[in-house]
Amino acid sequence: MESLEKLDVWKRACRLSVDLYKLMSTSREYGFRDQITRAALSIPSNIAEGYERETDRTRIQFLKIAKGSCGELWTQLMIGRAAGFIESESGKRLEDEVREISKMIWGLIRYYEEKDETSDLEVLATRPL
Repeated sequence: MESLEKLDVWKRACRLSVDLYKLMSTSREYGFRDQITRAALSIPSNIAEGYERETDRTRIQFLKIAKGSCGELWTQLMIGRAAGFIESESGKRLEDEVREISKMIWGLIRYYEEKDETSDLEVLATRPL
C-alpha cells in the first residue's frame, strides 16, 4: 500500500481543512465556527484512520464516515453563506471542493468494495465443494 501522503483525496481534504480554519479564524460565531471546523477536520482524519486499518471492510467504514462529514460540511457551508457568516465567493469555492472530495471518497469506497468482493469470490473458489 502506498503511503498516506501520496493519496490525493487525503491531501485535498487536509488543504480544505486548513483553508477553512484560516477562513473562520476571526469569526465571532463560536458555536458555528467550532462545528464547521470539526466537520472539516473529520474528513482527512477519518481517511487517515481508515487507511491505517488492516482490512478493506474497516477502511470502507472510515471512508463512509469521512463521506458523511463531507455532507455535513457542505450543508454548514451553505448555511454559513446564507447567514452571512462566510463570504459568498469563498464559501462557494469550498462547497465545490468538498463535493469533489466526496466524489473521490466514493471512488475509493467502490474500489475497496470491489476488491473485497473479488477476495470473497477467490476464497469461495478455493473451498472444496
